[in-house]
Amino acid sequence: MWALSAVGHRRLGAAGSLAIVVGGWFAGKLPVHDPWGLWTDHGSATKAAAAVLAYVGLTVLVVAWWQYGKTASTVRETLVTLAWWTAPFLLAPPLYSADVYSYIAQGAMVVEGHDVYTVGPSALDPGGIGGDAAASVGNHWRDTPAPYGPLFLLLSAAVAWITGGTIVPAVLAMRIVALVSLVLIVWSLRRLAREHGRSESRALWLGALNPLLLIHVVGGVHNDGLMIGLMLAGLVLALRGRWIAGSALVGLAMMVKSPAAVALLFIGVLVHASATGPQWRRWAKGLLAPGLVAGAVAGGATLISGTGFGWLHTQGVAANIHTALSVTSDIGLGLGELARLLLGVDAEPVKSVVQTLGLAAALGVIVVLARRAMRGSVTPAHALGLSLLVLVALSPMVQPWYLLWGMAVVAATEQYGRLSAVLIVLSAALVYETHPMGATPPYGFALAGIAAVLGTLALRRTPVVPPGVRLPGRRGPAEPTENREAPESTTSPAPAAATAPQNAP
Repeated sequence: MWALSAVGHRRLGAAGSLAIVVGGWFAGKLPVHDPWGLWTDHGSATKAAAAVLAYVGLTVLVVAWWQYGKTASTVRETLVTLAWWTAPFLLAPPLYSADVYSYIAQGAMVVEGHDVYTVGPSALDPGGIGGDAAASVGNHWRDTPAPYGPLFLLLSAAVAWITGGTIVPAVLAMRIVALVSLVLIVWSLRRLAREHGRSESRALWLGALNPLLLIHVVGGVHNDGLMIGLMLAGLVLALRGRWIAGSALVGLAMMVKSPAAVALLFIGVLVHASATGPQWRRWAKGLLAPGLVAGAVAGGATLISGTGFGWLHTQGVAANIHTALSVTSDIGLGLGELARLLLGVDAEPVKSVVQTLGLAAALGVIVVLARRAMRGSVTPAHALGLSLLVLVALSPMVQPWYLLWGMAVVAATEQYGRLSAVLIVLSAALVYETHPMGATPPYGFALAGIAAVLGTLALRRTPVVPPGVRLPGRRGPAEPTENREAPESTTSPAPAAATAPQNAP
């Protein structure tokens, strides 16, 4: 297996994807009721066997991806591999999450005129449009208002209206949105890699071919893929001097999920660097202009959707659900319980304070990264990737696929180093945290821990680096130049900020 060619690893990964889907057909997040009879429960014994098959397939896919990273594949070969690995997921039921049922139910709520920012999917008529989707929503989310922006709700409403809320076609329609998101990510990764003199195929391997993205964006149909795709495309346009169009795309990304707003700060760095005139005018343009453009887009999307501005008040609803991957929530919960035992006070306010401090710390690091980008010690794009990773690390709610927010940017902007190694190991480990049906069982964390240890040991022995890439601190041939272009200073009015060396803080 270890001596397979790139084509051999491509076939191995495709077999892994197929095993995941076959297992997920019986052990995935099946709907409570499917009028078509395709995604139905076949009993606990079948579920258990199918789950084992899915885990085996996942392991095969991870190994194939890991080994494929050591091959000197061209962009075309990597894209073909991506198509092979993605294809089995196209007709699969929802895998590793029930969120797509929430999307469909919320779209049905928009169609029926419900206020999605004050009530949850339980408000739908069980026998009406979206009723089957609402019944399949996870318990935590049935009475939770939508935390998503109006653009995504419009897409969900269109899906619910076209399909009548029927489960199978509605899920497959949402998967088409996920595939469009993947195409947008691929397009953006290639161009970001060119802008930063990096290997396109390497960027695609870490940022798009990644099993974490395949199972959660394509298989799980998470809308994070659409947010990432729009944000990256906006960043690409801004790097090419079209910051107004770039800011508008980031505004659309914000209307899917709000963390995309971080990109506006670094587009502002590019605008400041390219502006002329007095210093105060350059500062004002950099700090305000991208935000004003994105704000106008967000306001327009809100008015067109007719859903109102309630999304401004629901961005924190997810923080009410504890996730073990959130360091600040874990620390806050521990300190809160300690305070309750020792002082007899309520534990929840203590947890809330720790979560708030975590977000404040993340904001402080982001500001530092923005200053470094302005000084030219790190490119704005790479600083954005680092900022999103920090935001996720200190967020009050963290899901495995949130890692993709920053990793997609870093994949195209950083030469192989410690951060890349960490992201590779985390990608291989976090895929195990979630059961195919969307639950997070204790053994999932155990499997993720084992995978992280094995991955770290494997990287220490043999780094996942294709032939021709030079490791930092080692002598050898430079990184492949097949995709390098001239420095941005030849095409962009912001050379210092856009082409500075890539150094993590």
